[in-house]
Amino acid sequence: MKSIFVSGYKNFELGIFKRDAQEVGFIKEALRRRLIGLVEDGLEWVIISGQMGVELWAAEVVAELKAEEYALKLAILTPFLNQESNWNDANKLWYNEVVAKADYVAAVTKREYENPSQFQLKDQFVLDNTDGTLLVYDTEREGAPKFFYEKAKHYAENADYPILLVDFYELQEVVESLNNDF
Repeated sequence: MKSIFVSGYKNFELGIFKRDAQEVGFIKEALRRRLIGLVEDGLEWVIISGQMGVELWAAEVVAELKAEEYALKLAILTPFLNQESNWNDANKLWYNEVVAKADYVAAVTKREYENPSQFQLKDQFVLDNTDGTLLVYDTEREGAPKFFYEKAKHYAENADYPILLVDFYELQEVVESLNNDF
């Protein structure tokens, strides 16, 4: 895989309301481990749509890996222009920090929000233009990622499109491994 879409739960779906919450470190470590393995197998691009939570954490992990000399690039493909316009100032700051470190930023529909179909267009564009997806999603705990997961599963029935999941069991393993290091 040369390009992968990374997504998952929004921070509030996980009950995380601070950027520096301890749980964020565990999620980022799980993403880091997966991404390093993928980079070693030829991954070049991580694509996100710029949603709060897993996507912005993944972007931060990509920036950290780039600083460690991993040959990895970040693309942000938003569903529409100015998606952060209604966010609070702290979240806008976070988003803008991530955008500043991206290698490529564009809106799929090239216009501001009009209707929910723009999210569907973004999903289809991502499926058509990436080699697979990495989701922080547990099928036993539904949330916003369910919609993309279901669409990706359907897409994968007719295409070679790997769907990699980081579930709560894997996150628990990361927590235990990191706690054993202390």
